[in-house]
Amino acid sequence: MLVLSRGQVAAVLTMRDVIAAVEGAFAAHARGSLPDVPGVLATHVPGGGFHVKVAALGPGAGVYAAKINANFPANPVQHQLPTIQGLVALFETGSGRPLALLDSMEITTLRTAAATALAARYLARAQAHTLTIVGCGVQGRAHLRALAEVRPIRTAWLHDVRPGTAERLAEELGPELAMELRPTRDLAAAVAQSEICVTCTSSRQPVLGPDDLHPGLFIAAVGADNPEKQELDPHLLARSRVVADLAEQAATIGELHHALRAGLMARTDVHAELGEVIVGARPGRTSEAESFVFDSTGTALQDVATAALAWERAKRAGSGLEVMLEA
Repeated sequence: MLVLSRGQVAAVLTMRDVIAAVEGAFAAHARGSLPDVPGVLATHVPGGGFHVKVAALGPGAGVYAAKINANFPANPVQHQLPTIQGLVALFETGSGRPLALLDSMEITTLRTAAATALAARYLARAQAHTLTIVGCGVQGRAHLRALAEVRPIRTAWLHDVRPGTAERLAEELGPELAMELRPTRDLAAAVAQSEICVTCTSSRQPVLGPDDLHPGLFIAAVGADNPEKQELDPHLLARSRVVADLAEQAATIGELHHALRAGLMARTDVHAELGEVIVGARPGRTSEAESFVFDSTGTALQDVATAALAWERAKRAGSGLEVMLEA
């Protein structure tokens, strides 16, 4: 079994390749060619919680991944540790043989931004060049890089409630990216000028409302991965075409969950799952005026595709530590 650190995972993956791997996983799911439905288990403990996401890719000699992430918000102050820590265990489906144990943080970061980039490829305007990022932490950084792969972004407004965070991100990525990065405190004005908006926060109340919606806008809501989190007002969803990563999961823990509880949407109002759009079973954008919301709750499909890619690349590169569990 191969053990890979976060740095070793990062060294063998590129955003472009992760986007391709995640696209393949969503497409396979939409075609019904995977052995099982991805699942989620959440456990709350004092001060935080754990969630487990599992999925398999196949058929035939496929791979199975189980990602366990711990989320402890007080960690940075109380223990000088990251808020989120975790592992991905990768297995061979044909025999059950353990293949790899990988740090999950780089995988989670890349696969989340990759799904947003895929959604933007199919749902945002083809020539969209203006972007707002709400939340300028790790995911904000990854999303800037991912969206640059699929759309000709020229201007990105950066908004964060934490003083100096947007400015630091602009200074860090400004020399790397071929776009103008503009920190802003006026979120409404930024969104009004944008064709794409990504919310990647830990908010438990809406940061965007129906007044922020305008023709042609594509919103990717990334932060809601449990029932308590929320970034979008349910009225905004009700006035948009909603595409979910997985509809059932979004109805349980995503932005869709809040719209259903408010009685503003039914499950049948969901336009499509992302995989259905990718394979052409459901239409993506058909006019410049359509407004879309991508409800991204984060799926094990993304995790298993990204972990398998990292394992294959690391093996070829001779990276990581080989461990014999049966010895």
